[in-house]
Amino acid sequence: MWAYESVFYQIYPLGFCGAPFENDGKLESKILKVIDWIPHIKKLGMNAIYFSPVFESDTHGYNTRDYTKIDVRLGTNKDFKKVCEELHKEGIKVVLDGVFNHVGRGFFAFQDVLKNRWDSRYKDWFHISFDGNSCYNDGLWYEGWEGNFDLVKLNLRNEEVINHIFSAVKGWIEEFDIDGLRLDVAYCLDHDFLRRLRNYTDSLKNEFYLVGETLHGDYNQWMNESMCHSVTNYECYKGLYSSFNSMNMFEICHSLARQFGPEQWTLYKGRHLLSFVDNHDVTRIASILSNSNHLPLVYGLAFGMPGIPCVYYGSEWGEKAEKHQGDPALRPSFEQPQFNELSEFISKLAKAKKESKALNYGNYRNVVLTNHQCIFERACEGERVLVAINASDNAYTAHFDAGCGTAVDLITGNTHDFGGGSELPPYSVAYWKMER
Repeated sequence: MWAYESVFYQIYPLGFCGAPFENDGKLESKILKVIDWIPHIKKLGMNAIYFSPVFESDTHGYNTRDYTKIDVRLGTNKDFKKVCEELHKEGIKVVLDGVFNHVGRGFFAFQDVLKNRWDSRYKDWFHISFDGNSCYNDGLWYEGWEGNFDLVKLNLRNEEVINHIFSAVKGWIEEFDIDGLRLDVAYCLDHDFLRRLRNYTDSLKNEFYLVGETLHGDYNQWMNESMCHSVTNYECYKGLYSSFNSMNMFEICHSLARQFGPEQWTLYKGRHLLSFVDNHDVTRIASILSNSNHLPLVYGLAFGMPGIPCVYYGSEWGEKAEKHQGDPALRPSFEQPQFNELSEFISKLAKAKKESKALNYGNYRNVVLTNHQCIFERACEGERVLVAINASDNAYTAHFDAGCGTAVDLITGNTHDFGGGSELPPYSVAYWKMER
């Protein structure tokens, strides 16, 4: 599948475009700004884009009002169609946020329930009790996502709800030619709904990609042949930064071995989880790392490990923001993109990842592991790549049986000789493609 050979770029459109938080109903074609960033996205080496919510919502995008209409604060459907066309012209796939677990209070069906109560034909679209109340004092109780009453949980066992969502998805494919969906809070979605969605989207477009947002637990609950192709790898998200902050590479490499290693009990061998060092919901990586010298290294690890790398807009040049500062800090609008030394390094990682069968599909095996260094192997179909990380401020010489004499570093293009040990400079990353 195309997604397994891709590098994603994530944009949170409402923040990216500088839209007001509250939906003021004022039409502005701000989403066209994405077109101006296409040269930057290509220069970074990204060949797929994941848009956080773009459809009409009450505020932040995850409280949908209308699944068929681009948010008025971003522009029109025609505007977004143009954006998708321009991205596709440049070989960039488009994945949208599918927010199907819940809707906003402004959603037409819920508004009808508030107005007509028992007489509403939509009352069974939700989980409602007319004997209770909510913090909005509606005179009725309804289930909100994780207790948030601005996020009204849908009844995904209701055929009309399912048909409404499926009709919208079909419309997105027909109107915008999208290539996949990121399923918001996939861990909350009804499993039968997920199976039906996979079967339906498979019938609409070849290699239509479904990636689910998951946090903890066994990801195989949601990622399998009949549900999502992929899920978000939150387990390794934490391990990526904390391994560097604690100078304990055992943490992340243990997780990777548990997920993808050679043992029979490995959880996700052959699967392609979405890898990330930050996103719109968490502290930016440049703010959470205690040593700024580790910033390129954490990307080197994220791109070298099994999975599909995803870069959050702004983080490619080292933008900072912390979770406690609130969503506006995490989801800003930049006048224009920046391209610096970190951006250049990420572009080299992206090129190496996309062009290497081993980095896209290879198995995982730890080769050298210390507190400050790790070397692991990615191998498949006759291609072997060793990913080497030195997080120390001192040079390190690794002694191990490489199985060959020389290699080419996919990042720099330089030849590496394994005779006498392999020296890693301080704060360095190498992707050694083994010569036969």
